[in-house]
Amino acid sequence: MNNPKLRGLSLFANVGIAEAYLESIGVHIEVANELLPERARFYQDVYPSSHMVCGDITDDNVRTALIEEAKAKNVNFVMATPPCQGMSRVGKMEEFDVRNQLIYYAVDVIKRLKPEYVLIENVTTILKTKISVDGEVMIIPEYLERELGNDYVFNKETKVKAMYYSIPQMRLRNIYLLVRKDKNVVWEFPEHTPVVNLQEAIGHLPQVDPELREGMELTLEKFPDFEKKKKAALKVSKWHRPPVHSWKLVECMMHTPSNESATANPVYYPKKNDGVRVKAHYNQYRRLSWDTPSRCLTQNNGVISSLACVHPGRPYKKDGETLYSDPRVFTLHEIMIISSLPLDWPIPDWADETLIRKVIGEGIPSRLIKVIMEVLLKQIES
Repeated sequence: MNNPKLRGLSLFANVGIAEAYLESIGVHIEVANELLPERARFYQDVYPSSHMVCGDITDDNVRTALIEEAKAKNVNFVMATPPCQGMSRVGKMEEFDVRNQLIYYAVDVIKRLKPEYVLIENVTTILKTKISVDGEVMIIPEYLERELGNDYVFNKETKVKAMYYSIPQMRLRNIYLLVRKDKNVVWEFPEHTPVVNLQEAIGHLPQVDPELREGMELTLEKFPDFEKKKKAALKVSKWHRPPVHSWKLVECMMHTPSNESATANPVYYPKKNDGVRVKAHYNQYRRLSWDTPSRCLTQNNGVISSLACVHPGRPYKKDGETLYSDPRVFTLHEIMIISSLPLDWPIPDWADETLIRKVIGEGIPSRLIKVIMEVLLKQIES
């Protein structure tokens, strides 16, 4: 990009979900860092003009190389999205999880690079998460204020929900927006925009029957219009393709209406192979509601038993019985809409569906980062 408005360094970059709109608004990520080679390759394929450094940020040599390259490329913005699994309520939330300590290395980079602007994103439990620094135990907000408060102004409100920015997902996050004190800029979250529910976001898409894991013969027996629906769906997008599920779970979801869990069904409930009812959280095996945004996507969004990731479906009659369409998880196309990714985002052809679902489920909705960065750019330009 020629003459970008901001030049950035992305830490814990994953595959670049957060960066999806940045080029379009004048922010160029010059350098990015990711630990896992497969994700680093994904990122580099999507953002060929950025330099991806695949390596461990806890390694002093890797960190120093990142800082030196960022300085050489006049980086003035840092975005850090440390892994949240150690803090997430979906995870084990073990005290002093080693992943929670990664914030230390992000702070080290910020202190040595001294960028003008910093964005640090994570789950809201970061506000209560304890870390140990040189033998001293403190919560992460105290640590950030101690280490960066002399040089940076922090935003006043740090909790933000994606749904209030017309993103069809109830993803709650904590985002620190830091402005170096020599800059005459106030960086806060933008004004809210209308909420978009799932009916508005994906209700126009053609129905998709699942492909049954037991084989095509059973798939066509249970869903005679499978191929017809698949053809119509693939005309919309190559990512609007049928998810693959087992018949026993599909049958449960065919008898489960919108906003209800199959675990509450007295007949068609999830069973083990011996017929015993599966013990599950009330948000597992749950269809979402058309009338609200999606619940927060997780990295395991391709599995019916995961938390609230099943299509809302629509009622229909068959042989006098009321059943519900789309007994499946969201397609990748629907996942991209719910995560506010550009629908032409160039996912590499070599990436398999499990990886794509996982990295999108872990990522912050792209448009949320876009609208937050637009506030900063407007301030800089005014």
